[in-house]
Amino acid sequence: MTQASTEAVSDAPDIRVSGSGGELEQLNWDRVSTVVEQACAGLPDVSTGTVLREVRRDLYDGISPDELATALIMAARTLVEAEPNYSSVAARLLLDDLRREALSLLEGQRSEADQEQMRHRYPEYFARYVRHGVEIGRLDPRLGEFDLVRLGAALRPERDTLFEFLGLRTLYDRYLLHEGGARYELPQAFFMRVAMGLALHEDDRERRAVEFYESLSSMDFMCSTPTLFNAGTTRPQLSSCFLTTVDDDLHSIFHSIGNNAKLSKYAGGLGNDWTPVRGIGAHINGTNGQSQGVVPFLKIANDTAVAVNQGGKRKGAVCAYLETWHIDIEEFLDLRKNTGDDRRRTHDMNTANWVPDEFLRRVEADESWTLFSPDEVGDLHELYGAAFAERYREYERAAERGEVKVHRKVAAVDLWRRMLTMLFETGHPWITFKDPCNLRSPQQHTGVVHSSNLCTEITLNTDHDEVAVCNLGSINLANHVTADGIDHGRLERTTRTAVRMLDNVIDINFYTIPEARDSNLRHRPVGLGIMGLTDALFRRRIPMASRRAVEFADRGMEEISYHAISASVDLAAERGRYDSFEGSLWSRGVLPLDSLELLRRERGGDVELSTSSTLDWDSLRERVRRVGMRNSNVMAIAPTATISNICGVGQSIEPLYRNLYVKSNMSGDFTVINPHLVADLKRAGLWDRRMVADLKYFDGALGPIERIPEELKELYATAFEIDSDWLIEAAARRQKWIDQAQSLNLYLARPSGRELDRQYRSAWRKGLKTTYYLRSSSASDVEKSTLRGTDGKLNAVSPTVVPAGRATDGAACAAEDPECEACQ
Repeated sequence: MTQASTEAVSDAPDIRVSGSGGELEQLNWDRVSTVVEQACAGLPDVSTGTVLREVRRDLYDGISPDELATALIMAARTLVEAEPNYSSVAARLLLDDLRREALSLLEGQRSEADQEQMRHRYPEYFARYVRHGVEIGRLDPRLGEFDLVRLGAALRPERDTLFEFLGLRTLYDRYLLHEGGARYELPQAFFMRVAMGLALHEDDRERRAVEFYESLSSMDFMCSTPTLFNAGTTRPQLSSCFLTTVDDDLHSIFHSIGNNAKLSKYAGGLGNDWTPVRGIGAHINGTNGQSQGVVPFLKIANDTAVAVNQGGKRKGAVCAYLETWHIDIEEFLDLRKNTGDDRRRTHDMNTANWVPDEFLRRVEADESWTLFSPDEVGDLHELYGAAFAERYREYERAAERGEVKVHRKVAAVDLWRRMLTMLFETGHPWITFKDPCNLRSPQQHTGVVHSSNLCTEITLNTDHDEVAVCNLGSINLANHVTADGIDHGRLERTTRTAVRMLDNVIDINFYTIPEARDSNLRHRPVGLGIMGLTDALFRRRIPMASRRAVEFADRGMEEISYHAISASVDLAAERGRYDSFEGSLWSRGVLPLDSLELLRRERGGDVELSTSSTLDWDSLRERVRRVGMRNSNVMAIAPTATISNICGVGQSIEPLYRNLYVKSNMSGDFTVINPHLVADLKRAGLWDRRMVADLKYFDGALGPIERIPEELKELYATAFEIDSDWLIEAAARRQKWIDQAQSLNLYLARPSGRELDRQYRSAWRKGLKTTYYLRSSSASDVEKSTLRGTDGKLNAVSPTVVPAGRATDGAACAAEDPECEACQ
């Protein structure tokens, strides 16, 4: 024992703890000290004695075991702002409480085990956990057929200590299996349960389960939330995103809304293409009346998402897409406004513009734009590129001749300005680009990409017979770099294992509607993404606003793309190519890098992007053509809102939000401080109470703090200190390697109409397929307060940051949105 803890034990408080039957027994201060000491073990700059002294302040005679556990955790939490490593201490103290909860439930009596004891008890616990889960009907009975002794021996109890508090708290509240509210699933059992669930159809199930477990428990790779929720259970709905097209008749409309409800029930994020539905004033043949347009049906879809949440674990979430030529586009832009007729507002549904290139060419040429009702110009929905532009002009000439009844001409620039204005004021609709999504789609031969998904990273074909499905997971970049560069061997191993896991999802998945099952089994798309970009850049000492960061984005994504495509080829050789492979771009030897030329050619050479590469793409191109692909699509970068929390790294490809702030999510409010910055400030002798106060005062930004070296200010620049041009350029470099898209947020500290226009046109010219939220900081700051001594209901320490115009409670943060949680 350390001296500090020894002193604490000798001065044990005269406190009694209440038992389940109301009896009182003396507090075992020796055990409390041991648990705290183990929680602090191996962590620099934390003190067992400091935590114990903080705990004593909250003790009272008759305290319950649960209250004691909470007091321990809160004691460590209050110290996080001054020392980030106390977040790990708090996580380990929560882990002790979780062990007591799980062991007591499984053993039928109060049972405790500290971290050292658990090293030996984990295998026995694991076998009991699987048997119990099967007995109560929560786990798939096939999990009980695995060699549980072999799998139990493969568990790594020490990896329970990898969590930071936010990660373990998120896992505890929303992921770990429970019975009557009591958790019986410990973290390593959780990871092994997911691994077993994804290895059910493997020939050597135990070997693959261990391989998958190693990738998950090391946090090198993390499956998306639906997979983590449901893998290995009796209802394994493992897919993340579902895309649908709504046809122009009442049966299809309400069938699609019904499908939304079924998909949402089991934790799916939804993207609906509403463009085919006729607009206001269009003729209804069956009643000889006039249509009220698409908006009333969008209202019903909105309310359905609210009514049917995701398995009772998080809010239902849906995004509606509409093409820019639809006659109802101007009403569509107003859907998220807080004023006007509430019957024509959708306050809970996301919206996105599906923008053809022809519209933006008209904007740049300051020309007119004609709006139509799709019942008269239905084939525009199925066309893109030059074919769309030509047909669109034909319909304009027909409208001038009086052959099209419902149409209206507007100035393209005025409509574009209104789109950007509403994006700034309400955060919606997002701007997504129809033509690059289709011109670069590997599946052009099987249909059209009519929309993206809830988080704008999925670009798959849909029609009335096919609901597109995507199965997501993300590589933790932070675990694959060193100070010297990318760990190439580790990145290749992780990528190959990840693709295999994602492909397995397709066959194991529980499908709630037949259209999703048929589509997924036919095309087998998966979406491998990344997270922890900021952490990787910090370890490489690369500022995000730099050419080196852009190059890192290019080379890193090239390597992942290369290994992901290669892994899918290997799976095709082992298991067979996907059914619709013939005729795809893959079958013609056109890889994502090559498809960029298709877009450039269609735009007359107007794509501002480097096509440089470093790997042997010629050999891989030939293997793809000769052997085939197991998956129609392989890559997509999702927001990773919650799985990045679990792994304790930065979200997706996001820049650093703040160096010190409060993150609010469904598990509560959490102090977040940049540990990389703190380590650098310690080395420079600058980390002290005054620095903490300065970070609070300046909202986590380093620029105004004079004593911080310029090098650190550049490295740890926050989202609103970085010119979004750097984010767009890095995203464009990644996009050339990705067969789907990426969730790209843009940040503006001092937004203006001119700047919005410039940035979104730049994103279009550089070949991006989609964009996501526009973030802007509020004009005034909220009141600042200390984080010490709080009970988890914290006041924000940063300016409110919202998707523009969105209501906030003062504790929101740009890095945590319930919408993107629905995907990852």
